Amino acid sequence: MRTQVGIVGGGPAGLLLSHLLHLQGIESVVLERRSREDLETTVRAGVLEHGTAGLLNEVGVGERMLREGSVHHGIELRFDGRGHRIDFADLTDGLSITIYGQQEVVKDLIRARLEANGKILFEARAESVEDPDTDSPKIRFLQDGQQEEISCDYVAGCDGSFGVCRTRIPENARTEYTRTYPFGWFGILVEGPPSTEELIYTLHDRGFALVSTRSPEVQRLYFQCDPQDDVEEWPDERIWDELSTRLATHDGWELAGGKIFQKDIVQMRSFVCEPMQHGRLFLAGDAAHIVPPTGAKGMNLAVADIRVLAHALTEFYRSEDMRLLDAYSETCLRRVWRAQRFSWWMTSMLHRFDRSDSFQLKVQQAELDYVTTSRAAATTIAENYVGAALGTSHPL
Repeated sequence: MRTQVGIVGGGPAGLLLSHLLHLQGIESVVLERRSREDLETTVRAGVLEHGTAGLLNEVGVGERMLREGSVHHGIELRFDGRGHRIDFADLTDGLSITIYGQQEVVKDLIRARLEANGKILFEARAESVEDPDTDSPKIRFLQDGQQEEISCDYVAGCDGSFGVCRTRIPENARTEYTRTYPFGWFGILVEGPPSTEELIYTLHDRGFALVSTRSPEVQRLYFQCDPQDDVEEWPDERIWDELSTRLATHDGWELAGGKIFQKDIVQMRSFVCEPMQHGRLFLAGDAAHIVPPTGAKGMNLAVADIRVLAHALTEFYRSEDMRLLDAYSETCLRRVWRAQRFSWWMTSMLHRFDRSDSFQLKVQQAELDYVTTSRAAATTIAENYVGAALGTSHPL
């Protein structure tokens, strides 16, 4: 099999790249190890920055997002039993975020690619990338028990943190930066009504809690936990008691209940690989960087990478100018590190690193008091959260 761009990974990054290249007349093949059903039914976070939502709409895959997604103009920071709203619209000249699940973005992109006769190979496990530093790299993969190979001009590694692509950058040519936090997030999915119109981020002396949503019928809630906790040790009643305690306010706010149908624990970590390219192999999304979810940057960073890569590949095929491709890693990493800084800051401000350290808690409360009473400090949160402060990508 031969194509211009071989894409390893059929999540939002890989599918969006294939779609953007198609709009410019560039051929691609997407390899995805999971089935289409798995991709479309695995519920994932979906906080879309203003620019991410705008791009999806701009390139023709935003119709359902506009119809079914929920536009939020702020978030609530809750501490010491009181809530304080950060008004994005007021602080960023009208910018907002859109709540629309990652699996819904994937559904829209798969539909767009298949309607355009795009090539997506489901249940095709990439096993290696060969010759990335030559003019004809190859992707070897397994499908239906058969070994297959794709030859291409370029390879896009969109295969996540445990994929095969990143390891094809030689160890002596890459630097990996990692921070593992001493806590995790216990997450639940709930069939029930929303408790709030906007996301609630809470600092409590027992730890962090977050109230989010996935749809009018499905809610997502998290609370800080020991990453070694066992979900079996958390029956539903204990979970609701813990969340209600951390989210309680002096004015009697109540958390809406519902049927818990999924429980999991997410380890909190940060990771960056530098550079994000080697020869004709380019990394994007989780293959190159991981951020703690506190700043809601994961999928948005992937989309930003893809926007840069699609523009650079388009310029190469249009004029054989490789300057944008050569600058891909440098261009992306500037935004990546800004997002890492914001995610680290939000995580540090809202989580208990040591529950016995009362001084730390008082300092965190003082910082939250500052960011919720200072317009300048509140603007910092708003600009970063909607994506305005992270730097712009090349236009398509």
